[in-house]
Amino acid sequence: MFALEDLSPAIGLTLAFAVALVLGLALKFWLVTRQIRYVARHRAEVPARFAGRIALATHQKAADYTIAKARLGVLEMALGAVAVLGWTLLGGLDALNQALLAVSGAGLLQQLALLLAFAAISGLIDLPLSLYRIFALEQRFGFNRMTLRLWLVDALKGLLLGVLIGLPIAALILWLMAAAGPLWWLWAWGLWMGLQLLLMLVYPTFIAPLFNEFRPLQDPALQAGVSALMQRCGFSAKGLFVMDGSRRSAHANAYFTGFGAARRVVFHDTLLQQLTPGEVQAVLAHELGHFKHRHITWRIALMSALSLAGFALLGWLSGQMWFYIGLGVRPGIALGPALAAAPNDALALLLFLLVVPVFTFFMAPLLAQLSRRHEFQADAYAVAQASGADLSSALLKLYEGSAATLTPDPVYVQFHYSHPPAAERLARIPAGNG
Repeated sequence: MFALEDLSPAIGLTLAFAVALVLGLALKFWLVTRQIRYVARHRAEVPARFAGRIALATHQKAADYTIAKARLGVLEMALGAVAVLGWTLLGGLDALNQALLAVSGAGLLQQLALLLAFAAISGLIDLPLSLYRIFALEQRFGFNRMTLRLWLVDALKGLLLGVLIGLPIAALILWLMAAAGPLWWLWAWGLWMGLQLLLMLVYPTFIAPLFNEFRPLQDPALQAGVSALMQRCGFSAKGLFVMDGSRRSAHANAYFTGFGAARRVVFHDTLLQQLTPGEVQAVLAHELGHFKHRHITWRIALMSALSLAGFALLGWLSGQMWFYIGLGVRPGIALGPALAAAPNDALALLLFLLVVPVFTFFMAPLLAQLSRRHEFQADAYAVAQASGADLSSALLKLYEGSAATLTPDPVYVQFHYSHPPAAERLARIPAGNG
C-alpha cells in the first residue's frame, strides 16, 4: 500500500505528463498542417526570386515531396504518441517488466532483458512506417536506391553493433546505478561522455566502413583545390574520401567525421556528380566554417552539459516512488528494510527516455534557431574563403536535388528547420563574391 505523500506527487506527474503529451501532439499537428497548407498554396508558381533558375516541374516536385513527407509525419507522430502512452500510463512497460520478472527473477540479466525487449518491440512498432518511407515514399520521388537485401544487411549489422556496443554500455550504467552510491549519475555521465568521444575516434575507421565503401578522392584537380582551401583555412585532415552514398539514396552531402587526428573529409559520390569543382570547394568551405567558429566544440559542450543535467535529474527521479507510480509502473523501491525489492534501474532509464522528449519538445525553437545561426555564420565564412557565386549555385543545386521546398511555412521553420530555408539563406550570400 502506498502512502498518501507518494500518491500526491504521482498524480501531479500523471497530470503534467498527460497535459504535455496532448499539448505537444496538438502543437505538432498544428505545425504540420500549416506546413502542408502553405506549401500547397504556393505550389502553382515558382517564387519570384527563383524564377528562371528553378523549373516549375522541379518546384512542384519539391512541394509534392514535402507534403507527402509531412503527411507521413502525421502518422508517425500519432503512432509515437500512442506508443508512449501505451508504454507508460496504459501499463505496457509495467506488464513487460512483470512478465520478465516472473520468468527470470530480479537482477541485472532481467534488467538487460527488459531493455532488449523494449528495443525490439519499439523497433517492430516503427518498422512498417520506416519501410514505407524508404520503399514507397522515397521510391516514388526517385530518391531511394536501397534494395531490400541491402536494407536487411544494414539492419543486421546495426543490430549486431547495438548488441556488441550498446549492451555492454547499458550493463555498465545499470551496474553503476546499483553499486556507485548516490552519485552514480556523475560516474555514469563520465562514462557516457568518454564513450561518446571514443566513438568519434573509432567511427571513421572501424564502424562507417561496415556500411559504406570509402575510397580516396581520385580527381587530381579537385584534390589540389580542396587541399589548397584547407591549407588556406589552417585545417588538416587524415584524408579526402568519396563515399558510395548512391547505393542507398540520391541525396547528396559532404561532411567531416572523426575527431582530432582521426578527422576525415567525406564527399558523397552523388555530391561530386551534381556539383562543379568550385561548388564542391564552396560547400567544403562552409563545413570548415563550422570548425573555425568552434560550432563543433560548442555542440559537444552543449551535449555534455545537457547530458550531465539529464543524468543528474535521472539520479534524483530514480529514487522517487511517485516517479514510477505516476507513469504507470509498479516500483520495486523497498518501503522498509524487511522488504526485498526488485531493482528499478532499467525501469528508471526507460521511463526517463520515454518521458523527457515529451517535455523538451517545447525547447525545439531555441535549438533550431541556434543551429540556423550557426549555418549563417558558416556560410559567411565560406564566402570569405571561396566563392559566393559557387556557394549560392551549389546550395540551389542541393535544394533542387533533394526536392527541398522553396516555400516552407515560416512558423514550421521556427520549430523544425535546423538549416535556414533556401530564400532566406541565399539572400544573405553575395553571389558576386569570389
